[in-house]
Order: sequence, then C-alpha cells, then structure tokens
Amino acid sequence: MALVIPEILAAVDLGSNSFHLAVARVVGQGVQVIDRVHDRVQLAAGLSEDKVLDDASQLRALSALERFGQRLRDVPEATVRAVATDALRVAKNAQSFIERASLVLGFPIEVLSGEEEARLIYRGVAQSLPHGDGARQLVIDIGGGSTECILGTGLEPEHAQSLHMGCVGFTKQFFADGVITRERFRRAQIAAQLLFERLPEPYFRGDWQRTFGSSGTMVTLDEIVSMNGWSNGGLTKDSLTRLREVLITAGHSDKLQIPGLKPQRQSIIAAGLAIARAAFKALPLRQMQSTSAALREGVLYDLLGRFLEGDIRETTIHHLMTRFYVDRGQASRVEQTAMGLLETVRPGNWIPKAELDTARRYLAWAARLHEIGLAISFHGYHKHGAYILANTPLPGFSRDDAQMISALVLAHRRKLVRDLFITLPRHLRDMALRLTIILRIATKIHRSRSERGLEGTSSLEINGRFLTVSLPDGFLTTHPLMMADFDEEAERLGGAGFVLVVR
Repeated sequence: MALVIPEILAAVDLGSNSFHLAVARVVGQGVQVIDRVHDRVQLAAGLSEDKVLDDASQLRALSALERFGQRLRDVPEATVRAVATDALRVAKNAQSFIERASLVLGFPIEVLSGEEEARLIYRGVAQSLPHGDGARQLVIDIGGGSTECILGTGLEPEHAQSLHMGCVGFTKQFFADGVITRERFRRAQIAAQLLFERLPEPYFRGDWQRTFGSSGTMVTLDEIVSMNGWSNGGLTKDSLTRLREVLITAGHSDKLQIPGLKPQRQSIIAAGLAIARAAFKALPLRQMQSTSAALREGVLYDLLGRFLEGDIRETTIHHLMTRFYVDRGQASRVEQTAMGLLETVRPGNWIPKAELDTARRYLAWAARLHEIGLAISFHGYHKHGAYILANTPLPGFSRDDAQMISALVLAHRRKLVRDLFITLPRHLRDMALRLTIILRIATKIHRSRSERGLEGTSSLEINGRFLTVSLPDGFLTTHPLMMADFDEEAERLGGAGFVLVVR
C-alpha cells in the first residue's frame, strides 16, 4: 500500500551547542521551511570530565524541548524525527536524560552515530544547493561537540567521517576562561589538525570541485571575513589568519566587537576558528563557501524520502544482505513466519499498541539479517552477526536501532538471558526479549530450510508467561527433528522464565 505523502514534516536537532526545530511544508519533491525555533542550550558545556551531563544543562535542554513540544503538539508522530548528536553520544547518563526528554518533547529521540549524522548533514547541504551537475564536493560541519567531513557526488555521500572535536568542547579545553592568546590558538589548532590528519586517503586527494562549510560556526566565520573585506569569495586560509590576529589582539572573548560576530557566538568563536584553520592546514583546501543548511534539513529530506522514494533503511538492509551473501529465501521464510506469529498475538497483550509498528519493523529487519554472521563462520554465527551490525555504518538507522537489531540477532539462538539486552535503552529491553522469542520460534520452524514452507498457518497465544505455539495439523509428525528442537527451546525459554508449549 502506497504511503500518503504528508503536508507537514518536522525535524528536531539536539545539537551539542544549540537545539533547533524546523517545520516544513512538502512542496512537490522537496520541502519548504515555514517555521524555525532555536535555543542555544550548549549541552556539551554541561559535560563533566567523566562525561556526565550536569543538572543545569539538562534543565536548559528540557526547557527548550518543552517549547518545541508545544509547537509540535498537533503534528503526527510519523512526520516528526528528533535526533541527538555528539554530546548525547558520549554522555554516560544520556539514556536517562533521553527518556525524560522524549516525554517532554512528546516524540521519541534518536541518538545518531557519527557516520549517520555526517550522512544526514551531507543530504541537507546537497539538497539545498545546485547538485544537478553531478560535481564532487567536500562538506565540513563544525558542530558543538563533533566535526563531520563528508565527500560526495551530487546527492550521494561517498565517504562520511565524524571527528570528536567541536567549538563547545574545544572552548572548554583551550579557552575556558575566555582568554585568547597565540599559544592557546597554536595548541588548539595542532589538536584539531592531528584529528583531521586521521581522515582516510580520499580526503587528501583534492579531487573535488566544491567545498562547503555548513552550520553556525562556518556561516559566522564566512560572514565575519566578508563584512570586514578580508575575502570576497568565501573562507580562505589568509582570511582566517587575519581573523585570528584580531582575536589575539582583543585578548578575551568578552572584548570581541567584530562586524558579523553575534554576541551568542563570542565565547566559542576562537575554538571554531582554530578548527577551521586546522582544516585548511591539514587538507588541500583553497576556498570554502558556507551554507546554513545542515543536519535538520537533512533530517527533513530523509524523512520525506521515506514517503517518496522508499525508506533508506530498507535500502541499507538490502545492501547488507547482498554484501554478506544472506540466503534470501531462508530470510524471507523466517520473516514471513515471524511476522505472522506477531500478528496472531492479541494486540496490546505483549507489545503495546502504540509500539506495534516499531516492533514490526525491528522484527522484520532482524529476521532478514539473522544469518548475516554465516559470512564469517557457522560456529557462533549469531555472535558474528551481532558484531557486524554493531560495528558497521547503517545509513538511516539511529544508534538505538542498530543496537536493537544487533541484540535480536545475538539472542535468536542458544542461551537466552536478559543480560543479552542490558546495553539497550530501558524502554526497548522488554520489546527486545519478546521479539527475540518470536524470532527464535520462527527460526526453529524453518530449520529444514524447505522451500515448501509451512503449508498452513501457525499462531502464537500468550497468557502471561505461558506461550502456546500452534502449528499446522500433522506438521510435527512429519518433522520429528523439529519436535526435539522445540523441547530444547522450551528448556532455554524456561531459564528465562517462560513456559513454551508446542502443538
């Protein structure tokens, strides 16, 4: 069934420096932003040395999200995507904060991997600029907690890297008291340059036609050098050097009175400049244009793509199945049976109705990928598969999504214990356990890998911790090995506190 294209989409970006809300109207194959809300939360500034978000930063964040939630009160959940970046990737107490934040916002919040953040940034930049010529381009985004570097051609990113440095983090490290000196600049730039030099070889070829700096730091730097007449064509190494000398002469962020520099950027501009100069020093850059398009625009276009061009997550699953030689016939059989079993469970009995669509997606993806680890070895292939999924970039998937699928693949065979789900967010653990049980039953049913399938319907009845699987008449008689498998499975599920009956 074709998806109905929505009229309104919304993206919430929980950045390490600022939180952004963008509301857009769908116009043909694109989006037109009709409202923006911005709040300078500086979440990364609230990270302690041991990576714990302090109470003050959490309160600032929750206050901003409450306002965003009021604006989005009448927007359907399917048309809103909220994403978090570096500060919440590294914070040890991120999950407890995200649970509170999701309730305040009124929508689930995804923590993006660095690679996924980079992909979305590129999409936002590429969609907002001319791309029909298919030119190769480099995009650099200096955020509050991380810096993304993406190489791509037209609309397609080819290399996406996330470096753990940003204007808020570097401000804390090198300019915490606001004092700006030549030595501090030198130390900050060297630290940034060392990280840029870890980028893979394609970033040092210089074979791109255009270079863009995205987001607030790059736009601010571009506005400063332009308004002061230091460059008439974007950022250059010389223009950034002139700005550095002005900052050193001022000596303190409080004394910066420079055309183009807004007061809210004064405290972090030195760190952002050091990172930008390091990029020009480490990479073969001559000139860089700026664009305000970035992550939130990428989220909007990615969300629209789920309705117009197909969900990028489905494409990712397809590519993984191809790359790791997954037996598509077996994957399809297991998926169909697992999905059928889920549908026979009384709605709301095991999976809350509000979470059922999400559960269906997780179960389908895990069923298609449950044998991905066979590409490495049969012995322990569930462990190999989980490792692959936890450590391979998955375009379109949040970090929680990737962890969830990895956990389902890990737990679909052998011993079943709750510790297998301990790394998942708390709100996903019960769902993971229950979907795992369904996946385990489906894989047992199709152990013979027969093309004939079940030749009938099966069902799953749940009464508390009592599970009853009903198979087609005579099926167990013609598959005696399966009965032995289910006896063994009943013992394993018993260890997890469930009673399994198969008839």
